[in-house]
Amino acid sequence: MNKKILYISYDGMTDPLGQSQVLPYLIGLSKKGYAFTLLSFEKKQRYEQNKTIIQKICTENNIRWTPEMFSTRPPILSKMYDSWRMRRKALQLHKELGFDLIHCRSYVAAAAGSYLKNRFKLPILFDMRGFWVDERVDNGQWNLKNPVYGLFYKIFKKEEKKYFKESAHIISLTKKGKDELVANYGVSEDKISVIPCCVDLAHFDYTKISEDKINSLRQKYHIEKEDKILTYLGSLGGWYLTEEMLNFFKLLKEKEPTAKFLFITQNKKEEVLSKAVPKGILEKDIIVAPAGRNEVPCLLALSTWSIFFIKDAYSKKASSPTKQGEIMAMGIPIICNDIGDTGSIVESSYSGIVLQNFSEEQCYLAQSRIDELEHLSKKQIRDAAFNFYDLNKGVETYAHVYYTILN
Repeated sequence: MNKKILYISYDGMTDPLGQSQVLPYLIGLSKKGYAFTLLSFEKKQRYEQNKTIIQKICTENNIRWTPEMFSTRPPILSKMYDSWRMRRKALQLHKELGFDLIHCRSYVAAAAGSYLKNRFKLPILFDMRGFWVDERVDNGQWNLKNPVYGLFYKIFKKEEKKYFKESAHIISLTKKGKDELVANYGVSEDKISVIPCCVDLAHFDYTKISEDKINSLRQKYHIEKEDKILTYLGSLGGWYLTEEMLNFFKLLKEKEPTAKFLFITQNKKEEVLSKAVPKGILEKDIIVAPAGRNEVPCLLALSTWSIFFIKDAYSKKASSPTKQGEIMAMGIPIICNDIGDTGSIVESSYSGIVLQNFSEEQCYLAQSRIDELEHLSKKQIRDAAFNFYDLNKGVETYAHVYYTILN
């Protein structure tokens, strides 16, 4: 008899994150005989746009999808309301189907999982995804000088310890995150597995991109064959440091006059230009290309190099940027700073340059080595992606953890 798993995610499956970092794992695990019920919270607009696609994927892979709508207002009360709804729905589903394991993606889901564990003695897998409570402080969402947020911080840090203690097992995105749990939270090393944000390496594969497709995109975005292209993939703002990346590009133009900066993002071009033009960067050197998942590999294939700078903070010890594996799978050299395991992976696999900070000196130092990156083997970088970000390896690790918990 197949083991029944309730997978709880506050992230929506109609969001890009759900499509890249939840569904591929569940599809792989379903093929191993696990019967999934997927409880997720969806943003209304994306749900209306993509629900048919996601439902088809779930149906084809024997995943029972139970979407709920994500609440946004009022800011704090909406999250409390969603947490209550999540717990209520999880309880209803368990009474109906009788689960063997609760897989909780991040902290909001862990609250519902903890409730079911204590009521029905069900094992929970805490897929922590990062230090969620500290992220709220580090990114400015929770100002601890405000007594309300100070109280929230104390409550959620207490809950966090409970999740670590109650979990049958914990998934960390990074080795640094695991080391932190062992050193400062008293979690046993044997209780933690590391699974970074893995990548569908069959989807992100430079050998599948034809020269005709690349030439078509060059024509569309007015890129000459001799132009050197720096790319940034993903949303702007938040943890990602747009100003610092534009500063790097401005200095790069001094060394590489034909360089252009391609942003593969859903952000508006006006938003990028409002930051670039005051720095003296010409509008013609900025390209903004919105892309769905299927278009991303083709656009990345235009890259000479790809860049991402992330705000450094305590919570980022446990951060694994999804874009890193996707870029490496396309054989593209990376320019980045050291967040989580990012720096050690880039340096150990000789797949790019890691900046220690964003000073002009560090930027010039990186650019003095940038010619080296053009001589790196695409295959070598892609092989490194297989070592660190192979989705199949991620699925196997999850399967091993499931088997250990359930047997």
